[in-house]
Amino acid sequence: LANKETLVTAGHIVMAEAEKHGVTVFPIDSEHSAIYQCLAGNRREDAERLLLTASGGPFRGKKYHELTDVTAEQALMHPNWNMGNKITIDSATLMNKGLEVIEARWLFGFTPDRIRVLIHPQSIIHSMVEFRDGSVMAQLGQPDMRIPIQLALTWPERCSNDFPKLDMTKCGPLTFEDPDTETFRCLRLAYDALETGGTMPAVLNGANEAAVKLFLEGKIGFCDIPRSIEEAMMKHEVNTSPGLDDIIEADRWAKRLVGEMACT
Repeated sequence: LANKETLVTAGHIVMAEAEKHGVTVFPIDSEHSAIYQCLAGNRREDAERLLLTASGGPFRGKKYHELTDVTAEQALMHPNWNMGNKITIDSATLMNKGLEVIEARWLFGFTPDRIRVLIHPQSIIHSMVEFRDGSVMAQLGQPDMRIPIQLALTWPERCSNDFPKLDMTKCGPLTFEDPDTETFRCLRLAYDALETGGTMPAVLNGANEAAVKLFLEGKIGFCDIPRSIEEAMMKHEVNTSPGLDDIIEADRWAKRLVGEMACT
């Protein structure tokens, strides 16, 4: 699965269908691929929590007031990964990590309180699993999406390739810190949407897509992205047991609302 938004908005539907048909959903996101590998060969009940790593994006260490005049060009300068415009902006706001928290909940069945985000600026450790005995397993590698993509296609086999290999003597210190959810509110909003459930994650995702598009078009500011999402979430009447049509409508509603707010 390469599309995280599918699980963010309709994880309960997708995973129920996967279980019904006896298939495994194998993730391509580097973080979820890392968790999948760390869990492999271990009993799921022995895993205490998931540790999702995030680079922190181009504005790591900045405070909210320093981001009010950020341009799209600045936000698109990711320090480690070469990605498309939308996901790069999501990385700058930490919404990408928020979406990955929701994705992890559905892929691995962990409740939100057992999924922790850690800022890891070097992007060498792609994620970790903490077990009940206190041990932590991590998957390391170059920040190169070809590796998890290849693994998804060949699992459980591992095939040789000519990709650059990780030299532990040259990657320097590996550091970790807690995310600043006061400055990067999108991560907190994602946890809130996951806790609420129902159609709220679809509203989160739809509002974010609309807000990022408006930001890239120069119609709203960088700090208007979380503001728009929060407004949409506050105005939404949650459907707690949504079907696919309900999810699609919630997505459309959120995008329409954010567009209307930008025009006022």
